[in-house]
Amino acid sequence: MDDAGVYKLTDDLALIQSIDYFTPIVDEPYMFGQIAAANALSDVYAMGGKPLIAMNVVCFPSETMDISILREILKGGLDKMQEAGVILLGGHSVIDPELKYGLSVTGVVHPKKIITNSGAEVGDKLILTKPLGTGVINTAIKGGMASKEAIAKVTAYMACLNKKASELMQAAGAHACTDITGFGLLGHAGEMVQASEVGMEIYSAAVPVIPETAEFAQMGLVPAGTYRNKEFRSNMVEFAARIPDFMRDILFDAQTSGGLLISLSEQNSGILLQKLHEKGIEDAAIIGEVKEEPKGRIIIS
Repeated sequence: MDDAGVYKLTDDLALIQSIDYFTPIVDEPYMFGQIAAANALSDVYAMGGKPLIAMNVVCFPSETMDISILREILKGGLDKMQEAGVILLGGHSVIDPELKYGLSVTGVVHPKKIITNSGAEVGDKLILTKPLGTGVINTAIKGGMASKEAIAKVTAYMACLNKKASELMQAAGAHACTDITGFGLLGHAGEMVQASEVGMEIYSAAVPVIPETAEFAQMGLVPAGTYRNKEFRSNMVEFAARIPDFMRDILFDAQTSGGLLISLSEQNSGILLQKLHEKGIEDAAIIGEVKEEPKGRIIIS
């Protein structure tokens, strides 16, 4: 929750506020709007909150781009907000050479039910709700190398809300959670390890990955953000020798609108996983566990 803040108002009410925006990652303006909205709402879902209101944030090159493009982006964002039950209050726009779109979101949560990235407990299992690979496949899309099937699949994953997963993890008694976005799985897992003062083991073979991601990663189609993630977090990650370089890149891959990484008791993890699958979150998987040692490090087995 690197870009969200929590503000306690009363003993029964706290506000979660977050803001996210970015440049287009798909060619279709309507879907870009959907993805941007889903991404912005994710911070609130990751903390166990319910998003209520939002404001658009728009930077638009009005002199070089037709206004109809902006109309489709805003329509996509509005439709996704309506799916989430969020009310759009308005927004702010500026003329800018580079197109950007996102949301400022406000949600609510009971102060005693806030889920942060600092509550992971030794013995917990780790569940990831969406597969990895959006950064790699988006890079392949920019290079004109991704198939129509890959584009459709990655777009659907990025536009999917984390709403159902958030509701289910709350009911299952999750101890900690973070959404997986720009810092990649290992970047955000590293934040959880440090905040919770624990260690972690990730089962590399259990991590769900979008089809074609491995192929593109082996070709070197890796976004710059992934390399920055590796440089920043490699000092706290230990890979088994058998894990290939391309899989290491995928585990650090900078995600857009990724899933939730949930830490909860081993007893409840199987129940949550079954519920997630029943609700259509079929890629959800148990990908690791929280360890007492080595504290502050992530072992990739």
